[in-house]
Amino acid sequence: MHRFLVAAALLTGVAGSALAADLPQPMPPPPQAPAAYVPTVAPVYNWGGIYFGANGGYGFGNSDWTTPTATTNNFDVSGFVVGPTIGVNYQADAFVFGVEGDFDGSWINGTTSNLCIPLACSTKNTWLATARVRGGYAADRVLFYATGGGAFGSIMGNTAPGTNFQKENEPGWAAGVGVEAALTDNITARAEYLYVDLEHASLTGATAVAPVTVNFSANLIRLGLDYKFR
Repeated sequence: MHRFLVAAALLTGVAGSALAADLPQPMPPPPQAPAAYVPTVAPVYNWGGIYFGANGGYGFGNSDWTTPTATTNNFDVSGFVVGPTIGVNYQADAFVFGVEGDFDGSWINGTTSNLCIPLACSTKNTWLATARVRGGYAADRVLFYATGGGAFGSIMGNTAPGTNFQKENEPGWAAGVGVEAALTDNITARAEYLYVDLEHASLTGATAVAPVTVNFSANLIRLGLDYKFR
């Protein structure tokens, strides 16, 4: 009896192994899907914030002297300008809006001998300031803008050589266009054209023929470098 049970167990084990070998093998696990590719996108530059800097360039334009009976007609004035700039921008999508002010020392001047023979009529501008709004379109790190607002400056006149100029400070207006580029996250550089037209000045002591009205306008080509707080 004992031998019979051992033989039955062995037979059962061999049959089970044969049967297991005949059964279908389990399917391998499905392959893992590759991780989705997420491209690296550089952040879009933000033009918003307060900034300050410096500008400098060259101005050229016209002046004329007019009395009740005669005029010099327009004569050329030109010279350099340089000074500080301060402003603030607000950005909505790709559109940038802001306000800006600057105060430039000016060496714009010119002379004519018309009307003032045998002397020379001289016009000089020693400072220019503007307070303007700006609006433009930002293509990431490059900003194209237009600007306009008020202007203020000196108009000085004299009919004799030397420094005895009569002076008046006059308001006016300014308008122009420019392009600005972000060199780093905080530093921007710009190139700008600005037209400035000041109100006429009445310089009653600038010439022996009184009163005389002196007009002044200038085209400014300026470069600027600004630091923007983020």
